[in-house]
This record gives sequence, C-alpha cells and structure tokens, in this order.
Amino acid sequence: MTWTETEYRAYLAEERRLYAWVLCRYGDRTPEEARAAALGRYPYEPAEAPLRGLVFHDEAWHWAMLTLHGEGYWRRHPELADPPAAYRELADEA
Repeated sequence: MTWTETEYRAYLAEERRLYAWVLCRYGDRTPEEARAAALGRYPYEPAEAPLRGLVFHDEAWHWAMLTLHGEGYWRRHPELADPPAAYRELADEA
C-alpha cells in the first residue's frame, strides 16, 4: 500500500490510539503505560522502509490481544476473537 505521509501518520496515530484503548480497557494498563506500549508496537517507519506499515495487516485489537493473552488467544478466549461493539464505535469515530 502506498500512502502519502499525512495518510500514513494519521493511520499510525489511529492504530496507536486503538491499541492503547484496548490495553487500558482489557489489560488494566494505565493510560501512560498503554501509550508507551502503543509507541513500541507502532513505531514510525520512514517512507523508504521496505515493509513500512506491514503491522497494519492486522487491526490493533488483534495486536493488543496477542500482547495481553498470547498466541492462540482466540482459541482460549473465543469471546475475544472479534472486537466488541465499543471498539468498533471507537474505530468509527476517526
């Protein structure tokens, strides 16, 4: 996918926001801890990076659940396989 720099930065910010929200809501992380984790999960990648934005192939919900519950969380916690309505509403706000 090719984005303008503005589009990339906006998408990056949105994914960080959603990831942090999940960590706060489902992982009992403080907002500061969640924001720091989001920056680590979604670092800025320069335009010339060959795989820039590859992390976007899965949504923030999935990456956050992997962080909180590990690989295969969807089998151990099938109720977490899909994001809840509150997450979707938050995502739709952007």
